[in-house]
Amino acid sequence: MAQGIQHEPTDENRKLVRSLAAVGTKYEDISLKLEISSDTLVKYYKKELDDGRIDANAAIAQSLFQAAKTGNTSAQMFWLKTRAGWKETNALEVSGVNGGVIKVVTGINDND
Repeated sequence: MAQGIQHEPTDENRKLVRSLAAVGTKYEDISLKLEISSDTLVKYYKKELDDGRIDANAAIAQSLFQAAKTGNTSAQMFWLKTRAGWKETNALEVSGVNGGVIKVVTGINDND
């Protein structure tokens, strides 16, 4: 990374940044590939970084949605948990003998 040299974005670099961002490449690694700092990357390629991430997430969401619609139970459960707020819960119910109440005694033992 050359210090003090003005960076000029090219169409080729814009496409590269967008595609690397789309597959989840870290900013630091994209910067190394372009031989610029992370700050310079964000300064000149913010739109490509954002668009790549958004487009990739949308494509995967579309695939997940289609899988859920065609009967993929795992996809359906994942979608409902993450998008519809569904959750799995475990409830533990405690009762006394024959379903009766549990007697709770609190106090101080004077025998100690």
